[in-house]
Amino acid sequence: MIRRPRVQDVPRMVEIINARAARGEILPRSQNHVYQNIRDFVVVEERGQVLACGAMHVLWHDLGEIRALASAPEAPAGSEEQIVRALLEEGRRLGLPRIFAFTYFPAFYTALGFVPAPRESLPRVAWRECIDCVKFPACDETTVVIDL
Repeated sequence: MIRRPRVQDVPRMVEIINARAARGEILPRSQNHVYQNIRDFVVVEERGQVLACGAMHVLWHDLGEIRALASAPEAPAGSEEQIVRALLEEGRRLGLPRIFAFTYFPAFYTALGFVPAPRESLPRVAWRECIDCVKFPACDETTVVIDL
């Protein structure tokens, strides 16, 4: 089941996100960050346990970012795809014309309709978190975008 998270889900969400971050695949998130941005997230729950999560953060009137996409090893296959599809639907509902992601797994996103794009094609607001990243300015992630 995919649903909006509750505040009680945050510790488990942070655990899932930071396990993936420890592998260098996404940025780590603090509990404070997840609590403050909880409305951006959706989770996959099975038998009362959160097994995957992801967020779509609105950056401006015309741009959203998918971030903090992660799943536990025991999550059902396709959980992250379900999350991205739900987040894209939310973007459509909000009237966003474009959503992007920075990723080490571009094939995952291109299978969902995203296309690779030069990082420089995004407005500066998209780079706000990049400045705090340990890999800045030598980022090796691929930028992918989808026009809704």
